[in-house]
Amino acid sequence: MDNRFELWITEGMKELSVDISESQIEKFFLYYNMVIERNRVINLTAITDMRDVVFKHFIDSVSLVKVIDVSRETSLIDVGTGAGFPGIPLKIIFPDLKVTLLDSLNKRVSFLDEVIDRIGLNGIQAIHGRAEDVGRNPEFREKYDMCVSRAVANLSTLSEYCMPFVKVGGSFISYKSGTIEDELKQAEKAVKILGGSIEKVVNFRIEEIDAERSLIQIMKKNRIPMKFPRKAGIPGKEPLGA
Repeated sequence: MDNRFELWITEGMKELSVDISESQIEKFFLYYNMVIERNRVINLTAITDMRDVVFKHFIDSVSLVKVIDVSRETSLIDVGTGAGFPGIPLKIIFPDLKVTLLDSLNKRVSFLDEVIDRIGLNGIQAIHGRAEDVGRNPEFREKYDMCVSRAVANLSTLSEYCMPFVKVGGSFISYKSGTIEDELKQAEKAVKILGGSIEKVVNFRIEEIDAERSLIQIMKKNRIPMKFPRKAGIPGKEPLGA
């Protein structure tokens, strides 16, 4: 264990008022090393500096606690999870949470399966597929308390990818950086079409990396018509309400 890693992750979680055990720190350290090792072979992240990974990936992932009481939720799907952010950090901190990691690249899904196995996580699965296709599957449609995504697509497109997974009464939470006011305004129509409403926006700063972040919580008020999500590729090219 690297002492710097332990210090940074402990301090970061403390700022979020999140308790972290030695066992959880060890899981994060093993996860970090697996990401760095596999990143040499497949593109998982452009961020590889240890301190940056701790704050830009691990702490940022767990910052979800700023917008919702994660300990009260039972199930979560992470859409476009990539290297497993935010789903795996959330699973490490909240081990009772049932987590599904969704990614469209099979190599990344294979990596996630290895992480799950080596870290010893239970109640978590990684699945391969596009959100537009998986969101129509009855096994996954409207089955989750929460859907989260750190993907870089605009909020209108992300909402069409993510809202179909959320139960009525549940939430889709989007992680964003920078100025989001215009994006929020542009997404209002799409969110309404998809049976949701923008419930809460939390803006905050991660001082250690001088980063402005936002969490957008969209509540699912009504069921979504079966025509959504539209076929693969269309939500990105023709965002709803544009």
